[in-house]
Amino acid sequence: MNNALANQKIESLLLRLAIPSILAQLVTLMYNMVDRMYIGHMTNGTLAIAGVGLCGSLITIVAAFTNLFGRGGSPLASIAMGSGDEKRANMITSNAFVSLLCTSLVLSIVIFFWGKPLLFLFGASNQTIDYAMQYLRIYNIGIVFVQLSVGMNYFINCQGYSKFGMLTLIIGSVLNIILDPIFIFTLHLGVSGAALATVLSQAVSALWVMYFMFSKKSNLRIKKAYLKFDGHIMKEIFTLGISPFFMRSTEGLLQICFNRQLLFYGGDLAVSSMTILFSVAQILNLPMEGIAQGSQPIISFNYGAKNYNRVKATIRLCLKVTLTFSLIVTGIMLIKPDLFIQIFTNDHSLVQYSIMNLRVYIFGFLIIGAFSVYQQSYTALGDGKRAFFFAFTRKIILLIPLMYIIPFVTGLGVTGVLLAEPVSDIAVTVMNHLYFKKFLHTKLSNISFENVSTSL
Repeated sequence: MNNALANQKIESLLLRLAIPSILAQLVTLMYNMVDRMYIGHMTNGTLAIAGVGLCGSLITIVAAFTNLFGRGGSPLASIAMGSGDEKRANMITSNAFVSLLCTSLVLSIVIFFWGKPLLFLFGASNQTIDYAMQYLRIYNIGIVFVQLSVGMNYFINCQGYSKFGMLTLIIGSVLNIILDPIFIFTLHLGVSGAALATVLSQAVSALWVMYFMFSKKSNLRIKKAYLKFDGHIMKEIFTLGISPFFMRSTEGLLQICFNRQLLFYGGDLAVSSMTILFSVAQILNLPMEGIAQGSQPIISFNYGAKNYNRVKATIRLCLKVTLTFSLIVTGIMLIKPDLFIQIFTNDHSLVQYSIMNLRVYIFGFLIIGAFSVYQQSYTALGDGKRAFFFAFTRKIILLIPLMYIIPFVTGLGVTGVLLAEPVSDIAVTVMNHLYFKKFLHTKLSNISFENVSTSL
């Protein structure tokens, strides 16, 4: 695989790596959506989907730690492999593994003792809290499986074994799809059944990941001698992983802010609608993440090997593909939003309420493909600070304040809250594009990047 990363034609190599990553992200999408799809069609489904959506805020923050150690460590391990430093690559992998185990324990303890008050803080009402707690109590048991299956899967993908990484997600997703209707409807477990199906599915995925990592197939090894924390390596992992961690955790924070604002302006119906909007947004985001992640082994390996022309060509190609995808799919959503909303509910009033909400919320995603590539490229090149800056600007400096300012100033209520999303998306994507050209020219000092402008 290392020879292919260095020499195979960029288009065919990206296709080879990105398609499994895209399929893996689509499987992840189904994994995340299937609970809400079934729950939304239960009796009292409108309240139940709101409760599960509130859990989604907390679950997103928990999952952010897989980005911190998985996406923070895997590019470093890939760069180390590209430069021929096997020992360093294995030390990074082992430190990330033990970090995931430790954070799993801490997170489980926090949720066990403070889960319910956190849900109220996140926007739960007396009508939705019971549904939320039914789901969260069982999900908390399986946090360690989530951390290992997702976090360590990055170390499979960074070796170029995207098909194996895809299988991790397919195994869990297919099992979850099978178990959900059995537990929810046949065994009459409702929301608790959905959580149980998720935990069992993640457990099987985690076993698959660990089987691969300890097999002869893997070029990266988890070694007992390297399980002790190395301060220098952990600093590097944190530095590189803080941006994807921040981006994922702030998704949870954003859900919290949205839910609280929407509960204030529109009640439980607005919170239910927001759960659907977040789910539909994943239909756009996750495939683009798959394309960007498919490019990571090519960018990181060739950067480590000082083959800068391949780095430039890979980024340019990714820009063309992701922008084309985001323009087409967002356009379809703007024209026929009800097609996507009805996936999650058969409640006519909720469908009608969500149509205009989706059009407002999703508009900025027309150009979000470029933002995804820029952020992944910063990380793949070992420079997480830039990715962190733009993620921080988009979500903390702009989006969160705007969702409070716009409805207050304009009196638009729910629409004003949702309008904050496209305003911040478009503004920061333009800023990121203008900076990225200069950044890449400096990072790869012997090449220019003039052609990126023509790709947008």
